[in-house]
Amino acid sequence: MSLKEKVKSNPKLKQLVHWMLIPKNEARPRWWVKLLVNPIIHKKGKGATIRRRTRVDVLPFNRFMLGVGSTIEDFCTINNGVGDVIIGNHSLIGMGNTIIGPITIGNHVIFAQNIVASALNHEYRDVTQPIHAQPILTAPIVIEDECWIAANAVITSGVTIGKHSVIAAGAVVTKNIPPYSVAVGNPAKVIKRYDFETKAWIRV
Repeated sequence: MSLKEKVKSNPKLKQLVHWMLIPKNEARPRWWVKLLVNPIIHKKGKGATIRRRTRVDVLPFNRFMLGVGSTIEDFCTINNGVGDVIIGNHSLIGMGNTIIGPITIGNHVIFAQNIVASALNHEYRDVTQPIHAQPILTAPIVIEDECWIAANAVITSGVTIGKHSVIAAGAVVTKNIPPYSVAVGNPAKVIKRYDFETKAWIRV
C-alpha cells in the first residue's frame, strides 16, 4: 500500500495531513508547501512560464505538470486539490482562467480569457445535509492537442474535446466534442466538421 493510500484509508491521519498542507476552510496550500515541497514534486518544462499574478493552488498529493514552452497568464487559478492538472507543450492558458483537475490539456492548445474548466461537482441530492457537507464528485476533462477554447467558455466535468477543435466564445460544453469540430452555444453543439476528403470545413 502506497503512502497516499495509507493516508486516505486512515481518517484521522488524513485530517492531520490535510491540516498540515492547507489552512482550515481554504483551498490554497501553506507557504512552506509552495516554497519547499511543490518545486521538488511538480514538473515545469524548459521555457515554461507561470506569471506572477497567477494563483497556483497545487498540492503534493496530486500531479501538476506544465510542458515545454507553455504559459499560464496572470489572474488564473490552477487547482489540483481533487485531481491532477497536466498541461502539455507549447500551450497557452490565457488571462483569468480557472482550471480545476482532474484535467489533461494537450500540446499546442489555446485557452483564451475567463474560461472555466472544472472537473469537480458537488453532490446535492441529500436534502438533510447542506451541499458543502456532501461528497465531492469528479470526472476527468480531456482537451486534446491543437484545440482553441475561446473567451468565456465553460467546460464541465467528464468532457473530452477532440483534436484541433474550436469551442466558440461563451459556449458551455456539457458533452464530448469530436475531433476537428467547431462547437457553439449553450449547451454547445457542433456546427462544422472538417472533411478530409474534400479538405474543407463542412456545416452539419
